[in-house]
Amino acid sequence: MVPSELLSSLPGRLAQLIEHAHGTGVELEQLLNANGLSYDDLRYTRPPDPVAIQGEEYKGLEYFRTPFHGTPVVSFFSGAGGLDLGFEAAGFEHLAVIENNKIFCDTLRENREWDVVGPPYNSGDVSQRVQLSKGLEEKGVGKPFKGVFIGGPPCQPFSIAANQRFSKIGENFKRTGFAHKKNGNLLFDYIWFIEKYVPEAFVIENVPGLIDVDGGRQLSKVYKHLENRGYRIHDPLKMNAAHYSVPQQRERLFIIGCRGNRKFTPPKKAESIVGCMQALLDIPKDCPNHITRKHKASSVMRYVKLDVGKRDQLGRVDRLNPSMPSKTVIAGGSSGGGRSHLHPFIPRTLSVRECARLQTFPDDYLFTGSSARQFTQVGNAVPPVLAAQIATALYKSYFED
Repeated sequence: MVPSELLSSLPGRLAQLIEHAHGTGVELEQLLNANGLSYDDLRYTRPPDPVAIQGEEYKGLEYFRTPFHGTPVVSFFSGAGGLDLGFEAAGFEHLAVIENNKIFCDTLRENREWDVVGPPYNSGDVSQRVQLSKGLEEKGVGKPFKGVFIGGPPCQPFSIAANQRFSKIGENFKRTGFAHKKNGNLLFDYIWFIEKYVPEAFVIENVPGLIDVDGGRQLSKVYKHLENRGYRIHDPLKMNAAHYSVPQQRERLFIIGCRGNRKFTPPKKAESIVGCMQALLDIPKDCPNHITRKHKASSVMRYVKLDVGKRDQLGRVDRLNPSMPSKTVIAGGSSGGGRSHLHPFIPRTLSVRECARLQTFPDDYLFTGSSARQFTQVGNAVPPVLAAQIATALYKSYFED
């Protein structure tokens, strides 16, 4: 049976249900439902300090919204739209949104009336330069383009985090950088479009590891290409989203440039951080994508004894510290697609919606596809709140009179 001290702070009936499920093999979900309960009625045996959810309030995307100015933007590698939501909130107008993954395209079309270039109606493959160019010109993208190109080429070839569990000599090690047969070249495909259409300004978003791959030689080529086209490029910006009112530790790299001699002034850091629990409060039970995983009693018993910030080694999941920004939201899933972090107050993993809150997506933004692919979309995205601050700084630096 389960050691009783692990259940000492749970109401007696809940402790009995967990013990019964653990001892008999009956599904815990079934027992909870039969008693009019849910996993959210469970609590850790070692609760956090009551002041853990005090402090800086959660600021959603609406807080960073600025007046519409209509500067046109073309988005490449759009994913589920995190970068795009930020530029939309900062007053930009999308001329085209390019994405090659059908599920991501479904999500974009579900939420916005943007002109999405991608499956199933057409290809959003940026490596098909001639075909995509023809489509862009039909949508009114001229040259020079009096707007902004934004995009984050797939970052896996440059990511350290994506490969930490693999041996460098093993066949699964994928941090091949620019040598990756497909994704390693997509950055240069994107650069080709910038050179061809000469937008007023551009944003390249990626993981900080992009700087170090290949000793920086390939990235130097990128700079040389763009400088030869008349761009002034700001020093690479390594930004931790937690320093910009996002309740999550997330390191991203932004390379930003503009034609001419205007100087980019980055957004200022927030005065304080937002604890992750602030983002997890008051989520309606009927909110889209808010379906939680139905853990077995054995898993709950491992989770329930964890202190804040500690890891369950078997499941490789971490209990979040409610007073601190979350660890990086990862592109996992609730079944077969990976894993999410553990809720600070409840011994279960986070739902897609809770992860989306940590990423600062609006509650009415719906993610399509299977649960695993919903986690993938959320985990791959740029936090919209961070994107909005980048977009506002870009507009003020390059376009505002």
